[in-house]
Amino acid sequence: MHGDSSRTPSASHHPPFWHTLKQDVFFWWLLAICGVLTLAAPRRIVEYPALVDWHTIAALGGLLILTKAVEASGMLQLLGRRLVDVASSERVLALSLVGASAVLSTVLTNDVALFVIVPLTVGLRQVATLPVTRLVIFEALAVNAGSALTPIGNPQNLFLWHQSGLSFGAFVWQMAPMVALLTVLLLAATWLAFAPHTIHLHAEAGDVDVHRRLLLPALVLYVPFLVLTDLGYPVVALAGLVVLYLLGARYVLARVDWGLLLVFVLMFIDLRLVAQLGVVRQGLDALALGNPMHLYWAGIGVSQLISNVPAAILLAEYSHDWPIIAFAVSVGGFGTLIGSLANLIALRMLGERRAWWLFHAYSMPFLAVAAGAVYAWLAWVR
Repeated sequence: MHGDSSRTPSASHHPPFWHTLKQDVFFWWLLAICGVLTLAAPRRIVEYPALVDWHTIAALGGLLILTKAVEASGMLQLLGRRLVDVASSERVLALSLVGASAVLSTVLTNDVALFVIVPLTVGLRQVATLPVTRLVIFEALAVNAGSALTPIGNPQNLFLWHQSGLSFGAFVWQMAPMVALLTVLLLAATWLAFAPHTIHLHAEAGDVDVHRRLLLPALVLYVPFLVLTDLGYPVVALAGLVVLYLLGARYVLARVDWGLLLVFVLMFIDLRLVAQLGVVRQGLDALALGNPMHLYWAGIGVSQLISNVPAAILLAEYSHDWPIIAFAVSVGGFGTLIGSLANLIALRMLGERRAWWLFHAYSMPFLAVAAGAVYAWLAWVR
């Protein structure tokens, strides 16, 4: 990992993250909402740092650095080229990437799975003409579906697992039928959304150079970073990475989307402030959440407004029916962009403004179908 190597990529053509942030409409909306909430209750501003999950922010920052290093090394582009070589059509490629995203999310969590899959998918642009934006959108849907299977797949499952008192295996057994149903629906949607066209390689697409001085340190650092994060020291792990890359590969840090961390900080503040509003709690009181089906639809609806992790925490204060809450917030991860934080991560990594609208063109219909199918299944088994 040497910053002055002539064989390593340059960061000069990458604009600073604040240039991208200035054009980020979602960031400005979050900032405006935060401003309104602050004006309504200025004394609460001292509580804002406590509303942010700094563990998640630090872990996300470290993953951004390591993923960017692997991406800059050229390895993901090489893997993408090999994948394109063996895929017989766009449909087969899409089914492969969507399936891999779902499987990885069960053990790596939905966010980490995206850090692996999305850069690889974006790198496919360099070797072939492909609907990359649509692929990333379906990968976001896939990690929301797959991560619902295990207690470690996503934050809301981890919270609800602790609430349930079940063993790891018992939790998986409880979630498996719904995840199987969602997976079948997702694969069917993928089949319909991607045509069986032959993939056309770019004429200029040649061999990809892999910069081992970037790749190997990043791969080696993944394990200690994840171990330190799991032990509760993500800030220390992040600081260590920043120091190492400042000394050895500063251009990697220059390429990182630091604006994503600012967006997440604002999301934690805004969503948790909204969840605590009296009108929100009064509305939930009026929904008769003792009825499982009321709880199910409330979980989906609330997730669309404040994201599925805060929704799970909020609904757990009104009901102990954790399976229904888990089903509801899992389905609620589809739909709006903030239904799941994984949606935001995927589209930010993609870096296309038009993708925000296209995402909803696919995610909202999928939410309607998934919500109806899971409701029908629940009505049948109960």
